[in-house]
Amino acid sequence: MNHTNGVSSDPIQLRHLASQVEHALKLSRDYAHGALRSDGHWCGELRSNVTITAEYIFLRQALGLDLNVDSAAYRRHILSEQNEDGSWGLAPEHPGDVSTTAEAYLALKILGLDPSDAAMQRARHFVLKAGGIAKVRVFTRIFLATFGLFPWDGVPQLPVELILLPSSCPINIYTFASWARGTIAPLLLICHHQPIFPLPNGKFANNDYLDELWLDATKKNVPYGLPMLGLLFQGDLPGVAFTCVDKLLYWLNGLRSLPIVRSHARRKCLEWILNRQEETGDWAGIFPPMHGSVFAFVLEGYKIDDDPVRLGIQAIENFAWEDDRGKRIQACISPVWDTALMSIGLCDAMTPDQHVVDRAITWIRNRQLIVPHGDWRVYRPGLPPGGFSFEYTNTWYPDVDDTAAIILAQIKHDVASIGSDSVMAAAAWIVGMQNPDGGWAAFDVENDKLFLNKIPFSDMDSLCDTSCADITGRILEAFGLMIKHAPEKTLTGDCFSALRAACARGITYIASTQESSGAWFGRWGCNYVYGTSHALCGLAYFDDPRVSGMVLQGLQWLRSKQQADGGWGESLLSYRSPSQDQQSSTPSQTAWALMGLLAHLPPTDPAIERGIRYLVANLQPEEIGSSWPESVFTGTGFPNHFYLGYDYYRHYFPMMALGRYLQHVRESK
Repeated sequence: MNHTNGVSSDPIQLRHLASQVEHALKLSRDYAHGALRSDGHWCGELRSNVTITAEYIFLRQALGLDLNVDSAAYRRHILSEQNEDGSWGLAPEHPGDVSTTAEAYLALKILGLDPSDAAMQRARHFVLKAGGIAKVRVFTRIFLATFGLFPWDGVPQLPVELILLPSSCPINIYTFASWARGTIAPLLLICHHQPIFPLPNGKFANNDYLDELWLDATKKNVPYGLPMLGLLFQGDLPGVAFTCVDKLLYWLNGLRSLPIVRSHARRKCLEWILNRQEETGDWAGIFPPMHGSVFAFVLEGYKIDDDPVRLGIQAIENFAWEDDRGKRIQACISPVWDTALMSIGLCDAMTPDQHVVDRAITWIRNRQLIVPHGDWRVYRPGLPPGGFSFEYTNTWYPDVDDTAAIILAQIKHDVASIGSDSVMAAAAWIVGMQNPDGGWAAFDVENDKLFLNKIPFSDMDSLCDTSCADITGRILEAFGLMIKHAPEKTLTGDCFSALRAACARGITYIASTQESSGAWFGRWGCNYVYGTSHALCGLAYFDDPRVSGMVLQGLQWLRSKQQADGGWGESLLSYRSPSQDQQSSTPSQTAWALMGLLAHLPPTDPAIERGIRYLVANLQPEEIGSSWPESVFTGTGFPNHFYLGYDYYRHYFPMMALGRYLQHVRESK
């Protein structure tokens, strides 16, 4: 229902609202300045569910590293995330998840919490009600198997010989998404060794340490996934094929009967992983490859104080975040992303403190990846570099979305930067990363072999990095801004011809992905509000005859989702089904919706006015200034499986929306 009644367009009230927005922007700018790091960048906490912290506890337990010093802080964090029903979910206000809960339970038990504790009893009840340990995902099975809590025979086969397949092969390490290949590579070695480490009870194989979470602890070798007949009944031919291959590999003992080939594959796999370790110890800038790679090196004979292991553990510790809610490990860190978006927010908010943005842009520019290096070059070997990564140190995997946001930040700060080496190199790299369907993905090109998600160990539908509307929309916005403000003498150059051609293909992709409701799916933010906002912001720069109809439907959809309080809110459950989208309004999602509307409608539009009033009314004082409270996650890692809570989403997106509103008001006078 579209709630647009009861809002007056009286000039006096509108002037009063504009004055309130000006004041809110001043307070929000003060907060941004207060959150600034000493060298001129921003980096807020990137929250996720407790499995990341639990898995780091598993690593320290397996390697015999001290857990006593931080034990209380880890326990405090994990317990603070427990739901009333005893479970742990994928995100706040999200239903409990059996795998997440099992991992949290094991971590707490390792940390010394007695199973008779009330929190543990509630968790045990939830797991058993959900079907017990037999129902956990593949990755949880692997973690349990490393402690003898689950039979290795119950884990799908991952032969290390996969690393030997050439990039020309239909299935090879590079046909997996960047995040997946960085995780799979060490898993190949882990699954080769099938290690069993001791738990606090001192036992190894057939450990009964977690038997209380089994419905029947005498039958632990539970097959994973649907049986063959079930797959055939569903018509899932790729699933049938991969299940047959898994059974064949199991019969062949995972190809271990070919020792010469196996030895060669292990060396190549180790070389592949070692080659991708950053000088700081990081792998791919995300926790799963870092966690798995440390395991793999130890299993291959490295010692704790050898550089790859020592630096890898330190890199994970650098992801730690600790406050009065305890200590936890972030799945990733987002300094470049946060700095780019905070810079855009300050520019939109018309900050008078230009030197702050000057320093931030300089900080970002110094991190541009201008050396031909990275996995993206496997399928784009001739493309000159120019991208930016998400994290402090990640030279192997520049991020297309980050790079587009950085173009926007630079141009909004200084239009003259359009012709700079930084912007031109970034734009050319993005053009070269465009997919054949006209869209853009996050890290790779033509990484769209969706049948790979039928491989038995893929239970998160996350092995591919396909085009998406939100990234494509941001790129259209960045390129549209370049074209709009480019000096006349450069508009006819080859670069801008390439930009226009890429935008035409991008619009074709956007047109092909608009759903019948008028909305666009949001791959990297929740969900349709995010995707629709970015598509609308990108389309605003183009007179293509296809645009007006798409825009009209998108605006109608956004209007229909405005809530009674003037804001917008969409549940992560909308990824399961669009009908499960009910959630209270949030500042970040309200800001996304407003930016989509403001790209096409006047500031006097009733839906815009009501949304702006929601943001103004919900600004609250904090220690370093005023910001917007937001407890739920609105960032997406893998839809339906992994979600992210960016602390600064609640701040820089509302700042952008209020700033753009105020600019429109001033322009309309």
